[in-house]
Amino acid sequence: MPTGQAGIFALGDASHGFFEFTLREGVEPRALVDAIAALRPPRTTVGGVNLVVGFGPDLWRAAGCVEQTPALHGFDAPVIGSDGYSMPATQADAFIWYSAAAYDIVFDLGVATVAALAPVATLTRELTGWSYRHSRDLTGFEDGTENPTIYEAPSIALIASGAGAGGSVLLFQQWRHLSSWGALPVDAQERVIGRTKPDSVEFDEDAMPPNSHVARTKVHRGDEELKIFRRNVPYGDVTDHGTLFIGFSGDQQRLHTMLEQMAGVGGPRDALTFYSTALTGAYYYCPSVDELRELAPEPED
Repeated sequence: MPTGQAGIFALGDASHGFFEFTLREGVEPRALVDAIAALRPPRTTVGGVNLVVGFGPDLWRAAGCVEQTPALHGFDAPVIGSDGYSMPATQADAFIWYSAAAYDIVFDLGVATVAALAPVATLTRELTGWSYRHSRDLTGFEDGTENPTIYEAPSIALIASGAGAGGSVLLFQQWRHLSSWGALPVDAQERVIGRTKPDSVEFDEDAMPPNSHVARTKVHRGDEELKIFRRNVPYGDVTDHGTLFIGFSGDQQRLHTMLEQMAGVGGPRDALTFYSTALTGAYYYCPSVDELRELAPEPED
């Protein structure tokens, strides 16, 4: 199988920069794809930089980059629940994510990237992420508890075969946490999440609230649970902060089903959505390393 982008699986970085771009009017889609495919992190492991790039499904198809493209759709309409609750659609054309041990590295690469892409794209949105208590989000709960191991992750995050093999589907959302969360006692927070707070132990099935975050984010096909690979990070400052949801899968439908369940389609609305507001929503196709090399071959030394 073609090789997935290494940055998808690069756990442990403390600093993150996320950049979403929109194609400039009158510019050919292929020009943006080629410009991004030519981006390179420092050509040494000493720099400790990881890079993930993705493209809006419509832009990728319009660019005609490969003979076969996976049947993906953009986040082109809000996800609406039965009570009218809505998650916004803010699809852009391209996504770039730098991560490193320190923010100065991310900052310098971000400056260079925005400048390099300026002739073909405008910066739609920039977000900065950082590590909080190693693996917790700003609700205070451990994040990614249900993640597959790093050995299993490629089989979850990457398209296994056919069109787009080795690529991945990324769901990227910004969720702002509301101040009302901090007013909840710990036992109430645990019922919202569906896990204990200090040690992140999932509630037993008979004690799991049906509207808990755990219950509403699990996707099943028959008796099989369909997992995704999460790389969530916190963002923001003391007065305005939250979680950047970064979910990878080889199957877009399970990502979209998860959002529908959270919004209250086919069951209760996720209790966490009463304490956290979705501000953005986009899907990106993250091509395999092999596809990117075909678009922009490695420069000769």
